Amino acid sequence: MQDLSHIPTPPEADARKRQAKRQATGAPSLADLAAADRATLLDHWRATFAAPPPKGMSQVFLRRFLAFELQSCQHGGLPKSLIDRIAREAAGTTRKTAPALRPGGRLLREWNGVTHVVDILENGCLWQGETYPSLSAVARAITGAHWSGPRFFGLADQAGRRQSRSGSKGKGAAK
Repeated sequence: MQDLSHIPTPPEADARKRQAKRQATGAPSLADLAAADRATLLDHWRATFAAPPPKGMSQVFLRRFLAFELQSCQHGGLPKSLIDRIAREAAGTTRKTAPALRPGGRLLREWNGVTHVVDILENGCLWQGETYPSLSAVARAITGAHWSGPRFFGLADQAGRRQSRSGSKGKGAAK
């Protein structure tokens, strides 16, 4: 993955300050950016980010980045979940996916004093003689409420991250 640490990625509060400053100073329109020469784009960059652009950034990329910044200030920008995901990807700490549940596997979960046994099939899960399309459907049938199946059966911790088989916690861990 390309190192993007040199590109300014200010926190949301800074983005709000920049938006207010742009509105007060008469920010350029998308049409202004499309028609701007390199010197004008560099001026817009410095006014927007209070820093010079990364060395060697092309005019096309300057224009695109400034247009994105303008639109994100006007329309709210990227969702926090996506910003967090990008940060995890850049740091190399992506969430681990659950180990694929193989047909023939069995999960045990105690709920309200009753031990529930779920068998993993090719096309879903078997619980009390009935086939369900997913673990979440089984968890819903057991509890009567919406649950994340992997979380209910102890395959994911409270934050939704997958647990390793050796480090699983809780009563409902996969057996």
